[in-house]
Amino acid sequence: MQYTFITDTNALEQFCAKASQSDTLAVDTEFVRTRTLYPQLGLIQLYDGHELVLVDPLKIDDFSSLIGLLTNPKVVKVLHSCSEDLETFWHAFKIMPSPIFDSQFAASIVGMGTSLGYAKLVETMLNVTVDKGESRTDWLARPLRPEQCAYAANDVLYLYQLYPELKAKVVEQNKLAWIHTEIAGLAVKKKTTMPLESVYLGITHNWQLSGKSLLILQRLAAWRMETARQRDLAVNFVVKEQNLLEVAKKQPTNKGALASVPGINHHEIRIHGEAMLAIIQSCQDAPSTTYPPRVERLTEYAQFKKVSTAIREVCKQVAEELEIPIEIVGSKKQINQLISWCWFQYDELRAMGLEPDLISGWRREYFLPQLLGVDELKLAENVTKNEN
Repeated sequence: MQYTFITDTNALEQFCAKASQSDTLAVDTEFVRTRTLYPQLGLIQLYDGHELVLVDPLKIDDFSSLIGLLTNPKVVKVLHSCSEDLETFWHAFKIMPSPIFDSQFAASIVGMGTSLGYAKLVETMLNVTVDKGESRTDWLARPLRPEQCAYAANDVLYLYQLYPELKAKVVEQNKLAWIHTEIAGLAVKKKTTMPLESVYLGITHNWQLSGKSLLILQRLAAWRMETARQRDLAVNFVVKEQNLLEVAKKQPTNKGALASVPGINHHEIRIHGEAMLAIIQSCQDAPSTTYPPRVERLTEYAQFKKVSTAIREVCKQVAEELEIPIEIVGSKKQINQLISWCWFQYDELRAMGLEPDLISGWRREYFLPQLLGVDELKLAENVTKNEN
């Protein structure tokens, strides 16, 4: 395995200058995310077909050349299952690589299987067995062992090699534009944060609360997320989600009462007890006009099952016509997402200013005309409202 370990700005600039002359760049990242809200970048792997480099982000303080390369529109960045890589680049550099060819998504739309792991795809296309023994390593620890470096290098070495054949399959089926559009849409999602006042919409069992209790949950969830963002701490390491719900239900007014809330622990009370009690107190005299609307559930709608089945049939028909797995265009999550967006007064997608998967990006032209025929979905009026 031939690779260069880059630990200074000058070497990085030299590689990026040469790589910018290539039309393809295989890219991967290694990161750690155990207790943090955001991924902690530990290594960047790059291969332009001539030189394979491992970039040490802990040693370099000027990434302008790399940022230029990753956003160069003439260089296609090849990644595999790039969702977390996009999030990592956004947090580290506030950029999204573009254009991107995602090998996992590409494999799925040409009929090779959905959600294929990198090792399986390499084995299928190149007949090479990739050692994944270092997948759970600490990428922030230094020095990196030779085994870790070899593992990291393999992630872009074979990715670059399988790209030409995989791209040819995609082009043959006239689906290349889908990949770039899919990942561009994913990049928008990764850059979009939920407004603090809407974070409570993602709390499990939030529908159990109403009125003042729901207002308390809304403010507790907003405080927890703001704290997590400020401290770069995973939200459940601030206060566990279920505990927020229980606190909002019980509405304790002192630390003794807070300690009796089921599930809450001493650490949460010691660090955040005062803040939680202050939020509860702030809600006591809040006018009812400030209470969030009741959280709706799809199962409350009598027509939900009928409409869900009708959408599933549309997805099945279109998937067959496009010769793609229905999991890409008709998963339960995507169907429920669309129905919630159409029926609910307030949902997570609308709070973030996003549209459902099935009527956005490359899917829109294939699905919107068919879905407009599902009368009880009320899609037409929602599309018009969103456009206005």
